[in-house]
Amino acid sequence: MTPETIFYAVGMPLIGVFLGLVYKGIDRRVSARMTSRIGPPIRQPFWDVGKLLLKETVVPANAVKWIFNAMPLLALASSMTLLLYIPFGIIKAPLEGYGDLVVILYLLTLQALAMAIGGFASGSPFSSVGAQREMVLMMSYEMPFAIVITGFALIYKSFSLSTIASTPVWTIVGPLGGLGVFLLLIVFLWVTPAELAKLPFDIAEAETEIAEGMLAEYSGRNLALFYLSDAVRGFAMIAIEVVLFIPFTLSYLFGLNLSGPMLYIAEGLWFLFKVLLFYVSAVTLVRTSFARFRIEQASKLFWVYVNIIALLGLLLIWVEVM
Repeated sequence: MTPETIFYAVGMPLIGVFLGLVYKGIDRRVSARMTSRIGPPIRQPFWDVGKLLLKETVVPANAVKWIFNAMPLLALASSMTLLLYIPFGIIKAPLEGYGDLVVILYLLTLQALAMAIGGFASGSPFSSVGAQREMVLMMSYEMPFAIVITGFALIYKSFSLSTIASTPVWTIVGPLGGLGVFLLLIVFLWVTPAELAKLPFDIAEAETEIAEGMLAEYSGRNLALFYLSDAVRGFAMIAIEVVLFIPFTLSYLFGLNLSGPMLYIAEGLWFLFKVLLFYVSAVTLVRTSFARFRIEQASKLFWVYVNIIALLGLLLIWVEVM
């Protein structure tokens, strides 16, 4: 491992927590502006976490306590592990070559699964309903997500995100494959808010219906850990989207002749800017523009329409590469 990769492996999970909270604050601020409100300051998520950490952690009397307390830790650990598979700018991921996209799919599922198990373990009827909804929704959006991964595996003959980032997909596919990749991009944009449990797919946590659903009985430190895992997963999910579809570096686009620390700083800031653009377009704009779907509407959307688009994109890619 190079020194920068070692630093990335140690520091990126911590930096990911900071960046996740920053992007969460920007998301709330931009959403408020889009609806003619002032909105909270960007630093509000940091205050929320700090306040939750100072509050008492209450465990329901009829909860399975060890599962109830373990699931927030599992959710945060899986979200932070995601960051070790994602190249940051021009820095390679420290765990590249160990499954990458396949493991990423499982880690994203594990975070949602931890919330569902925690909801079941709480013993609350609201949490149980939320957990059931989460399981149904998870089975709906994971299929098109897996198809997107399969499409990229067909193109690159590899699941490595570093390999994909080093050669932008648009430069190696023809017109037919390019159309297929564009369809997969549309699919990924629909999967993103569902994966992150944002409107219109926050069905499992519907505050006005089931009082936060899976998180209804969580408080204090445990709720803070779930809050942090959600922030980190949001940043990681959008970063994956950037690496897959727009991995173009400043050096590639503009031929910048930088070296040393300035190169890493410039490419890192450019990467964060691309993440911001995708975050606003795939999460903020969508959750501000759409009302919450019913669970049967969301399932039908993914199982029928999104899957058809994903399979069509995969077919176009398969025809070109075969």
